[in-house]
Amino acid sequence: MPRQKISSAADEHHRPTVAAPTFWAGTHVLSGIVVVAVAVLPVLVEMRGESLTLRHVGGWLGWLGAGMLSSSLLLMVREPLMVRWFGGLERMYRWHHAFGVCACVLLLAHPVILALAVLPTSAPRAWSLLSPARWFPSNALGWVALFGLLAGLSASLLRNIRYAVWRRLHFSLGLAVLLGIAHAFTYRGLAASLLLTAVPSVLALGWRVLRADRGFGTRPYEVQSCARIASRTTEIVLRPLAAPLTVSPGQFVMVAFFEGPHYRGCGEFHPYTVCDSHGDGSLVLAVKALGDCTSKIQALQRGVAARVQGPYGHFLADTSRSPSLWIAGGIGVTPFIAKLRAGDLKAPTELIYAYRHRDAAAYLTELQEHAHHQPLLGLRTLVAQEDPRPVFALFADVQDLQSREVYMSGPPSFVRALAEELHNRGVSRSNMRYEESEFRWSH
Repeated sequence: MPRQKISSAADEHHRPTVAAPTFWAGTHVLSGIVVVAVAVLPVLVEMRGESLTLRHVGGWLGWLGAGMLSSSLLLMVREPLMVRWFGGLERMYRWHHAFGVCACVLLLAHPVILALAVLPTSAPRAWSLLSPARWFPSNALGWVALFGLLAGLSASLLRNIRYAVWRRLHFSLGLAVLLGIAHAFTYRGLAASLLLTAVPSVLALGWRVLRADRGFGTRPYEVQSCARIASRTTEIVLRPLAAPLTVSPGQFVMVAFFEGPHYRGCGEFHPYTVCDSHGDGSLVLAVKALGDCTSKIQALQRGVAARVQGPYGHFLADTSRSPSLWIAGGIGVTPFIAKLRAGDLKAPTELIYAYRHRDAAAYLTELQEHAHHQPLLGLRTLVAQEDPRPVFALFADVQDLQSREVYMSGPPSFVRALAEELHNRGVSRSNMRYEESEFRWSH
């Protein structure tokens, strides 16, 4: 296929959607069994020998909600081994959110059903179960815990909020869990159902805070060099100060940059694709200013300390000798750069690279050099703002499109639109691969 450069400007906004993968897609069955078991065991223990009454149903809903919340907390643990076991960090986060939503719904229904159960005999008692103003200890603990859960849930539902605000709202989840455990203890005591809920919850919270958020499970690195490679994009080389991580092309790491003599970082962990890894264990990252933290990183300096956790992801891990189509949007080109730097291609590959404007096209010159020296690589570049349809126009020139393995990386709306269009053109969804990027474009 001849290589060519095509430029086009966007004129309309187009955002079709793509159905999310199912829970079991690519996930080890045992991990699903563990999550479901943690969710349902507390309520199963409570149901033993009990009759089916409205009051019992209200209690069971509370225990099921608590169990689902425990499962949600397990799914937010960012340990690399566990992430691989559950089938990827983004899948874990997606189902962490889903279990959390279900838990909130069940826990909201819990006092309502209990109130309905006692309403025929005592209206004041029913109202006391529903009114946050009735501050006897168990009621107060339950309502404060529920409000904390709702605050944490709102952080996941609200769009376009600052990451720092999101973190503060999400932090309320941990406090809400502890208060919820205290609420259950006032009613049930140290029962088996409470232990089945509290132990995994506390372990998951402690593991996440200490190992991930506080960096106890990370590796120390130092910024060796920084270079501006495109508008609002900086390439960073991290030198290991201990045993280095082993990273495959297409994987990403969580990195927190700390303060230097003339740099004030945000100190928060954010995900970045590894563009390259050197023989001495150094990692190369490309960071585009997409939010508050990544904007600060554009002023990063040599010598700044960093903590790195990972690696995560399996994008590009299953590339074979079958013909492929790679599609990159903006800084989403980084996993493909990593793959090209790792060695010559083994199969015919077409790369479509879309960017907002020429100054923002990171690695464009390097890609052109790869295309010149690698006979199996075809490169097509174009300007595409918000409208992905200029990219669609290039699909007609891709030979055997329906039989190619397609790999896409870029802003979530861009990738969803591409996936829908490719499916309409006969490409099976099983032939499409997405970089784990949904939670990575706002920091």
